[in-house]
Amino acid sequence: MFVCLLTLCHLTLFAQSVINPRIVHTTEKSAIHVPSQEPDAALKKIYSNLGTSKTGLYDDTNGWLLAGPGANGGSPVFVAMPFTPKSNSHVSQVQVAVQWNGTGANQVNLSIYEDTNGVPGTLLAGPVTVTNLPEWGTCCTLAVANFTSVAVTGKTQYWVVADTPLTGTGSDFSGEWEFVVLPALPQADNFGTGWQSFNGTFESAGEVLGTIP
Repeated sequence: MFVCLLTLCHLTLFAQSVINPRIVHTTEKSAIHVPSQEPDAALKKIYSNLGTSKTGLYDDTNGWLLAGPGANGGSPVFVAMPFTPKSNSHVSQVQVAVQWNGTGANQVNLSIYEDTNGVPGTLLAGPVTVTNLPEWGTCCTLAVANFTSVAVTGKTQYWVVADTPLTGTGSDFSGEWEFVVLPALPQADNFGTGWQSFNGTFESAGEVLGTIP
């Protein structure tokens, strides 16, 4: 997989008619890392791939491009992070490493979806519009979305989706979802024609919080 500058290339998996999501790279804007927000003490971690240090939660120089159609020539690039609860739980918050690149509206929508054949299927909660996202190339502030408690089943895959409206306010958002570097894992993207699955060597960074059970 290539690391591209903001002038980005489409990558194709030649064995399939699948477009890879696009990786963006930026220089770190500050060596000083700000600790992430503290979640409500009553919330438990249902899923997390974030680093264990509050000032080292994710890679703040590399991530998936995330853009509305107004910022990407009419073609949206939406990204989803899979998560699988260990046991029956109720999700009420997600915290993800989504950042803004300084152009367009500083806001993104976060939602929770059921899984359908390895990609996001039925909407369970959201969208919640999160504003005032951190600038890309910084660490470690997170985009936080609160939901009315939604039940999820243990050992079943779900998705946290980051997207924008197709028109109007927020449709010109441009940013990235920062990485946690891990072995190849199932992920999903949407270029405006529907969700598709792919295996990536990088995973979107974030965590899912709520109550258990």
